[in-house]
Amino acid sequence: MTKDEMIWDLSQLVKSNDPASIQKKLESMMAEAEKTREKYHGKIASLDVKGLLELLETKDAYALKFEGVNMYCRLMYYANSTDDVAKQLNNAARRAYMKVGQTLAFIDIELGKLLAEKPSLVTDLVLAEYKHFLERILRRVPHMLSEAEERLIITKDKNGVDAWEMLQSDWLSTRTFDIEIEGKTKTLPYGEIVGLYQSPDRDLRKRANQIVYEKLWKDEIIWASAIRAVCEDHLQTSELRKYPTAMTQSLIANDVDQQTINSLMNTIKKNVNLYQRYLKLKAKLMGLDKLANYDVVAPLTNAPKMDYTWRDAQKEVVSAYTGFNKEIGGWVDEMFEKRHIDGEIRKGKTSGAFCAGWTAGKSAYILQSFNGKMGDVYTQAHEFGHAVHAYLGSRAQKPSNLEIGSCIAETGSIFGELLLTELLLSKAKTKGEKQAILANILDEFGMAAFQVSARVFFEQSMYDTIKRGEFLDGKTVAKLWVTARDKIYGSAVDWLDVMKWEWTMKLHYYIANYRFYNYPYVFAQLFVFALYKLYKEQGESFAPKLKRLLAAGSSKSPRELASEVGLDITDETFWEKGMKQAEQFIDMLEETL
Repeated sequence: MTKDEMIWDLSQLVKSNDPASIQKKLESMMAEAEKTREKYHGKIASLDVKGLLELLETKDAYALKFEGVNMYCRLMYYANSTDDVAKQLNNAARRAYMKVGQTLAFIDIELGKLLAEKPSLVTDLVLAEYKHFLERILRRVPHMLSEAEERLIITKDKNGVDAWEMLQSDWLSTRTFDIEIEGKTKTLPYGEIVGLYQSPDRDLRKRANQIVYEKLWKDEIIWASAIRAVCEDHLQTSELRKYPTAMTQSLIANDVDQQTINSLMNTIKKNVNLYQRYLKLKAKLMGLDKLANYDVVAPLTNAPKMDYTWRDAQKEVVSAYTGFNKEIGGWVDEMFEKRHIDGEIRKGKTSGAFCAGWTAGKSAYILQSFNGKMGDVYTQAHEFGHAVHAYLGSRAQKPSNLEIGSCIAETGSIFGELLLTELLLSKAKTKGEKQAILANILDEFGMAAFQVSARVFFEQSMYDTIKRGEFLDGKTVAKLWVTARDKIYGSAVDWLDVMKWEWTMKLHYYIANYRFYNYPYVFAQLFVFALYKLYKEQGESFAPKLKRLLAAGSSKSPRELASEVGLDITDETFWEKGMKQAEQFIDMLEETL
C-alpha cells in the first residue's frame, strides 16, 4: 500500500487545479448568476408552465456546472485547514457563494409567490418531475422574507453565525494534546487522540478523555460564545420568519412533520431501559460493576485484536455491499480505486467523517481519519452508504430533487453498517469475535438513537433557557448537557466530571442555519433498523426496493417513501419495529454469555 492510496484525488473535480484558474471559475460562477438575474428578476410571477420548466432546468444546469469548483475549495480546506492555498480558496469560494446566494435570492421568493397564486402549477404534468420540489417551496412560502431582507441575512451570516461555526471547527482542528503512551509523551491532533477512546487499554482511554476535555474546558469562553451566538441568532431569525417553534425550520428542511418527530421521540423515551439493559450487559461482559463513560463505546475487555490495514478495510466494505447487491458493491470498489476517500491522519484535517455527493460526476467524496480499528471500518461502511445514495440519486434525479433531508440521507449509510455487521458475523470464528461485532453495532445504535436523543433534549433546553432570559455561559451550557444526558443514561454509567464539557467538540451543535441537526440521526437509526428487519424477512427481493428508495432522492417525502414499503412513520408501532431489531441484537449478545 502506498501513502497516496489514503489521500483523495480532488483534481477530478476541476479542469485545472491552478489557484488562478479556480479563482477565474468562481468569477464565472458569479457572472453567470448575474445573467440569470437579468433574465428572470421580476418576471417569474408572469411565467407560464413552459417558462417555469425552463427556469427550473436552467437552475439545475447552473448547479451542475459550478458544483465541482465549490466542492474542490471546500474539500481542500477540510482536508487541511492550515494550508495557505486551501484557506485562500475556501475563503474565495465562501465569498463567491455568498454573492451568488444574494444574486439569486429572488428566485425562491418570486417562485413562492407564483405558486401561492397559482397552486395548480404544482400538479401540472409538464412539471411532474419537479412536483415535490415545488411542494416543498410552497411549504416555505409563509416563512419567506422580502428579497432585500433575504440578501441582508445572507450578508450578515457570512461574518456572523457562519463565522462562529467556522471558529469552532478551526479551533478544534488545530488543538493538540500531550499524552503518555508506553512511557513516551506524544503530541497528538484531535483526530488522532480520539482514536484512543477505543483503545483496549482502559487506563489509556480514561486518560485520553480526561486530557481532551480538561484542555477543551480551558477554552470554554470560545465554545460558549460560539454556541450562544448560533442559538440566539436562530431564535431571532425564527421570530423574523414567523416559525412557530425553534424546530420548524428543521422540520421543513427535513421534509417531515411534528407528529412524526413526536412519535419518534416518545418511542425513545419509552425505551431508555432497553439501552440501559445493553449497557449493563456490556459491563458484565467487561467484568465491571458499571461502565464508566470511557467504556461506553470501548471494545470489550477480552475482545480479540481486530486491527485492519487500509486494504483490509476496503475488502470488507466492498464485500459487505457486494453481498447485498453486486452493482452497488462495484460502485464502492470504484470509489476506492479512483481515490475518492481520504483516510490519512494529519494536523489541520477537520475532525469526524463525512461524505460529499458529487452530482455532476455521479459519484461522491469521503473524508475520515483512519486509525485501523474496527470502528473505522464501520465508519467507511457508513460513509459509503451515503456514496451509494449519491450514485443512485445522481443517476435518477436532477439537482432540485437531490436536496435530501437528513432523515432520509442517513438511510444508505446505516444500512451499510448493518450489511457489514452481517458479513463480519458470518465470518466470526469465535465467541469473542461475535461478541465484539455485536457490541460494536449496539454501541453505534446506542449512540445514534439514544445519545443523540440527549442532544435533541439538550438543544431544546438551550432555546428554552434563552427564552427565559438566562445567559448561556459555559457552566450553564454544561449543566444543561448533563441534565439531558442523564435522561438517557440514568445511573447506568459513571461519568468523569470533565465530561460535562463534551458538548464543546460536537460540530452538530454549531451548524448555523440548520438547527436541530440531531433528531434526523435518531430517525434514520430506527428507520433503517426497521427496513433491515424487512430485508431479513424478504431476502433478495428487498434490494430493488431499497435502491428505488435511495434513487428517489428528495422527489418524495419520507412519509411517502416509507408508505411505498408498507410502513407508517407517524405511528409509534413503526418505530417500535426498529427497537425490536435492536432487541434481537441484544438477545444475540446475551446468548453468548
